Amino acid sequence: MSHHGAPKTQRQPTLPRSITLPGVILGLGLGGFVDGILLHQILQWHHMLSSSATANIDVGSWPVTTVHGLQMNTLWDGFFHTFTWLAVLIGLGILYSRIAGSRGRVWTSRVLWGWMLFGWGLFNVVEGVIDHHVLGIHHVVSGEFQTLADILFLVLGVLLMVGGWLLQRSGAVRPAKAADGVGPRA
Repeated sequence: MSHHGAPKTQRQPTLPRSITLPGVILGLGLGGFVDGILLHQILQWHHMLSSSATANIDVGSWPVTTVHGLQMNTLWDGFFHTFTWLAVLIGLGILYSRIAGSRGRVWTSRVLWGWMLFGWGLFNVVEGVIDHHVLGIHHVVSGEFQTLADILFLVLGVLLMVGGWLLQRSGAVRPAKAADGVGPRA
């Protein structure tokens, strides 16, 4: 009891914050990098506005077969990469703050990797639905197999989300070892 007769309240420890949000944001950014680097740059299957001539919205016509069209597509690919880079930077910042503020709690790497895979799949689903189907500004590949490729991109996204969800569920969250300050490995 305190000197005023009221019971002393013990301060409740705050629960450590989850790493779900930073994992998903990291996955969104890294999934975008895979799309931009592999599909836009290395394989050159599409660019951000490569289907602009047949898009469902009027953004002008920017064919990648012309210098000016390729310049405009490269510019928008750059905006896209800026977004993905910022997502990774923000995800890392949130992850650091959550881990630094959660002394005494250790997540296995499966939890983080699971949420990152989930975020990558979420990127595929959202980007695929918006850019490929709703706006039609680009497709995974143009031509005869365009619809099939766009659907497979969505299916891959859903599979990544399910796999990521299952992987993070298999990871354990446990208290860190107090003796040496080093937590368990995963």
